[in-house]
Amino acid sequence: MARTALVTGSAGFIGYFTVKALLDAGWQIVGLDAMTDYYDVTLKERRRAMLRQSPSYRDVEARVETPGILHDLFEEHQFDAVIHLAAQAGVRYSIEAPRSYVEANLMGTFELLEAARAFPPAHMLLASTSSAYGANTRMPYVETDKADHQMSFYAATKKATENMAHSYAHLYDLPITMFRFFTVYGPWGRPDMAHFKFTKAILNGDPIDIYNHGDMRRDFTYIDDLTSAILALIDTVPGDVPVDGDSLSPVAPHRVVNIGNGAPVALMDFIAAIEAACGVEAIKTYHDMQPGDVPATWADAGLLHRLTGHRPQTPVQDGINAFVAWYREYYGV
Repeated sequence: MARTALVTGSAGFIGYFTVKALLDAGWQIVGLDAMTDYYDVTLKERRRAMLRQSPSYRDVEARVETPGILHDLFEEHQFDAVIHLAAQAGVRYSIEAPRSYVEANLMGTFELLEAARAFPPAHMLLASTSSAYGANTRMPYVETDKADHQMSFYAATKKATENMAHSYAHLYDLPITMFRFFTVYGPWGRPDMAHFKFTKAILNGDPIDIYNHGDMRRDFTYIDDLTSAILALIDTVPGDVPVDGDSLSPVAPHRVVNIGNGAPVALMDFIAAIEAACGVEAIKTYHDMQPGDVPATWADAGLLHRLTGHRPQTPVQDGINAFVAWYREYYGV
């Protein structure tokens, strides 16, 4: 009998690919998405339309923070797995519209945890972010490092969801894995992300904005590597026996796992990869660092590998080539 999973944020960039991978693996999926207009809703509608082609996919349009929505879905389906990806994303937007982060990230996660308390799934997997490491300067980032000094309100809300989830894992014995994603990119990505904005500007002949005068590094993670890691972790349920270097809580079935390439790339090299894929040199304008941003991220992905045998490894040029090819086809450029 097919297992059933709830995926929140199912029409989002990561949500779409996660649902698609689960459907391909034979799961029954309930996908929930609010279809908000933070970015071009047309992209979300196209992703959702493709998912709806599967008879194993049920679509629910609603906000995760709406009282009772998740409770009713949990009661109806008794999920084997829950993958919580719905969130208000974006470091910079959290300066402009912080209330939306409280509502979607904090209240939405609260509603999810309350539903799980009433109808416990076998495993819950919740998305966090590499931004949770905040002001940490020791790299690569390890899950067991303290992460107490977030640099943006977005990151603060995501770190808060980790703590909220830990308390529920402890109080109600709910197995929970928190993912810390590192700069995910690829086809069907969000228009507010760097690879999307740079490609659009370069192909339009417009200048690109480069912050901190190009002195930045990011651990870029290709979307297929990310979804493979998520699927591998579904059956890696936090229990009583830790692995070497584990982030497993001593008082709860709660674990934090980095998902990243473990190979930071200089921003200027990332731009060069996009230029190569586009066949056009970018017009560059340089700026100081933006508020809330960090100069570098770098994942220690060893725990993911020890738990699952999986290690993200798509080279940036390969991932960028795939994105630019998709962009040209989708927008007819």
